[in-house]
Amino acid sequence: MPVESGSSIAARQAKQKRKSHSLSIGRTNSTEQERAGMQRDMLEGQDSKLPIHVRSNLLDLFGQIEREFENLYIENLELRREIDTLNERLAVEGQAFDGSDLGKGPLKAKASHSTSQLSQKLKTTYKASTSKIVSSFKATTSRAVCQLVKEYVGHRDGIWDLSVTRTQPVVLGTASADHSAMLWSIETGKCLLKYVGHAGSVNSIRFHPTEQMALTASGDQTAHVWRYMVQLPAPQPVADVSANCDEDVDFSDKDEADGDADGPIECPTIRLPSSTLKSHQGVVIAADWLVGGKQAVTASWDRTANLYEVETSELVHSLTGHDQELTHCCTHPTQRLVVTSSRDTTFRLWDFRDPSIHSVNVFQGHTDTVTSAVFTVGDNVVSGSDDRTVKVWDLKNMRSPIATIRTDSAINRISVSVNHRIIALPHDNRQVRLFDMSGVRLARLPRSNRQGHRRMVCCSAWCEDNASCNLFSCGFDRQAIGWNINIPALLQEK
Repeated sequence: MPVESGSSIAARQAKQKRKSHSLSIGRTNSTEQERAGMQRDMLEGQDSKLPIHVRSNLLDLFGQIEREFENLYIENLELRREIDTLNERLAVEGQAFDGSDLGKGPLKAKASHSTSQLSQKLKTTYKASTSKIVSSFKATTSRAVCQLVKEYVGHRDGIWDLSVTRTQPVVLGTASADHSAMLWSIETGKCLLKYVGHAGSVNSIRFHPTEQMALTASGDQTAHVWRYMVQLPAPQPVADVSANCDEDVDFSDKDEADGDADGPIECPTIRLPSSTLKSHQGVVIAADWLVGGKQAVTASWDRTANLYEVETSELVHSLTGHDQELTHCCTHPTQRLVVTSSRDTTFRLWDFRDPSIHSVNVFQGHTDTVTSAVFTVGDNVVSGSDDRTVKVWDLKNMRSPIATIRTDSAINRISVSVNHRIIALPHDNRQVRLFDMSGVRLARLPRSNRQGHRRMVCCSAWCEDNASCNLFSCGFDRQAIGWNINIPALLQEK
């Protein structure tokens, strides 16, 4: 005698239930018709502006709608019962499904599909984590060696910008929110000169290409040109504070006040500029010398960049076009080209090589504020943004970048080494990372054993003419740091 399976029993029970419910629906429909007739008789005795036949049609239509909803409601209850029955059976196998999955195919196929998806997800996650571990081992074979050489402490507020002189003697310059700019001995870390001519935060500092002159931009809506004369002290022996790159140990809050312990620094002071460049209606956020040093360009929060004759302080051109505040400006080392970056997510290339034509090209590729854009060797421009990306552009093809670097933090004023073709990225998260021009990560400067920055790193600058310190960084922890970056020969060949 054949034995009826569990599935056939469930199907037969469901069929019987549907049959009984169909009889119930029929009885309900007949009852509703009687009820509608009674309502129709009652409405005939009520006052209404509608004719009797219109009212009768409306009652019939509403009755049909109610019956359709009732049928759907009963069918839904029946389906839920079937789902509960099937879930009870599947619970024995360790799987259960919601009723929304029944319309997508057989339960067995759904279970198989779900299992394969989970399996694939686990495989993908495992593969990604394994690849990350393997890549970290590969990076150690060609990692750059980073050594903290000197700390330059003396400012009483955050340092926004720094630069290295292009002429002898080679000194380091810093621009600070404490309304001053300082010149430092790279070897000894001693302050050589202090400029206090600005009435606002000093936002940038750049040195003349051939003379002992500095150009500073300030929140007092001006840029100052001032001359300096310094004499380097005798070098002192440097303690060995070397460290491998990529060390990452956070500082405690107790370390943050270390810079406040030092007293005021005694050094010669300059209070008046040689010339003042003023025509902006907002904060001057950056300034730079045009090739030759006879002209200078400034970038301001008033959405314009201005080109000046330095000797006469005369405004030559006002460069307009940005939709929001400017954040940085940079000049080409050998050509009359200027690049300006802005909060409008773009940066612009201004061409002054032809005196009669001043063309401009707009670079669009970032999704947030472009914090800086700098020229490199050849026809490349590197831009950094608050969208956590750095892009390398070819001036001959401005439609799309030739390389993109993605990071985990906003990027501030970047710098590029001409000799090594390495990009230094200062971050909001206190990191400084090094990448090559193709976007391959080379190193991360150490932040352990009380080394490195304790606050946002605002700017970086390369020094090509100093053997002991070839990279500098500054931050809002009121200090600048000199680093020695030893690049392996394998990376230099790349």
